[in-house]
Amino acid sequence: MLNRYRGLLRSCRNRVTRDDVKQISKAIKEVTKLYADRRTAAGNPYVYHLIDVARICVEEIGLGGTSVVAALLHDTITDKLLSLTEIEKRYSPTIAVIVEGLSKITSLDPKDTNKQAEHFRELILTLSTDARVILIKLADRLEEMRSLSAMPSDIRLKLSWETYHLYAPLAHRLGLYRLKSELEDLAMKYTNGEEYRMILRKLKNTTTRRNKFIREFMLPIEGELSRRGFDFEIKGRPKTVFSIWKKMQKKGVGFDEVYDVFAIRVVLKLS
Repeated sequence: MLNRYRGLLRSCRNRVTRDDVKQISKAIKEVTKLYADRRTAAGNPYVYHLIDVARICVEEIGLGGTSVVAALLHDTITDKLLSLTEIEKRYSPTIAVIVEGLSKITSLDPKDTNKQAEHFRELILTLSTDARVILIKLADRLEEMRSLSAMPSDIRLKLSWETYHLYAPLAHRLGLYRLKSELEDLAMKYTNGEEYRMILRKLKNTTTRRNKFIREFMLPIEGELSRRGFDFEIKGRPKTVFSIWKKMQKKGVGFDEVYDVFAIRVVLKLS
């Protein structure tokens, strides 16, 4: 617990004020006490989940102190452990509004995720008077998906379909492409497990050959950019399992017939 707390503070040390640190410490102590008897499906203290969501907010989305506190408190209204008024008095009206928005989103329960997806995405956006509400909810869902293996199979399937139809498209709409890609991959792991494992295995089996090809492909690009005096960063990466699978589905081909299984990103630093 102490290591997790210190890890969270290290993650946000360049993004928070001294007052933020006091609020974060206060929220940690509060949720640790409120959730003292509650465990996750994997058997860990529930407060671990809250801290991990807060770390995703900082490390992977780039949010600040207010969002960290709201992430730590995000389930307290839903679980009837704190009221809106209590959060407002103990922390701030802004944090109270964010936690209330998260509670409203949690109360949504689409019966047919596929057919009602667009309606629920719009409803989530409508309920979120502060953009941080959606961002923290995406962090919460990502942490849930990373821990999904400990859940019963019916819950895994339900959350995966919700993630694919609701949360991954929201992440895409907000420009969080890395988050969107991970959500899609994690959802596919449980909705199309056999295909997921097959593509993952083939990617691992071709890692050395693919990395060599990527390096050779990038060399002339790097050389030409350097020759022209550009300040740049170039990276090669394999495409996600989900994106490869979608291409296989669209073209009706097998893995070995998908030739663009990697992507090159060039970032030019302009002065």
